[in-house]
Amino acid sequence: MDQTIFHFINEQWTNPVLDLFMAAISDAKIWQPFFVGIALYLLIFGGFKGRVFVFYVLIALAISDYFLVRPLKSALDRRRPKQVEKVRMVQLQKANPKILTLAKKPAIRFSDQSDRAQSGPSFPSGHMANNTVIAVMCVLLFRRWGWLYFIVVAAVGYSRIYLGAHWPSDVLATFFMSAGEALLVVALLEVIWRWAAPRLAPAVFARHPSLLGDQNQ
Repeated sequence: MDQTIFHFINEQWTNPVLDLFMAAISDAKIWQPFFVGIALYLLIFGGFKGRVFVFYVLIALAISDYFLVRPLKSALDRRRPKQVEKVRMVQLQKANPKILTLAKKPAIRFSDQSDRAQSGPSFPSGHMANNTVIAVMCVLLFRRWGWLYFIVVAAVGYSRIYLGAHWPSDVLATFFMSAGEALLVVALLEVIWRWAAPRLAPAVFARHPSLLGDQNQ
């Protein structure tokens, strides 16, 4: 089933518009300036909630990367589709700044022997892990508006299959793993806040007894 779904997405459900969109949304370098700008805006103008959001995301991403994604990739060493099969691949053209690549038609090719030594193991998906963590934090801090980020999560997850980088099971399993990790991090930080803040910053704690703010908003 895993391979069947993969081949449908990677080889049959394709078109030029999706080629560019999937390659672009999966390329973190294109979106890095945007995310940095959002983080700076929240730190400066987002108030307590904005700063908590950035803090949550940074802590959860660090834990995810160093204690989940990297160790599991090394331990499981699951091969990517492009490392074990001939799969359709989409590659963005070079551009500086990177976002200008969106104005160029991407190159299409099929994986070969040279791709088997490139990239790391397949599970878990770093792209999926990072975006799932961000989505969970968006929902917890920004409620109804935060759910919109799950559209990004779905698109990124689909793109990893479309581009031949991951199996569908990689994407799905990483989603649940990362959502659980993010919720555990939030719960732990909340416990630490309620224990430490009254002692170290009583005035701040009086205004913000919970890092998550008003649950009824």
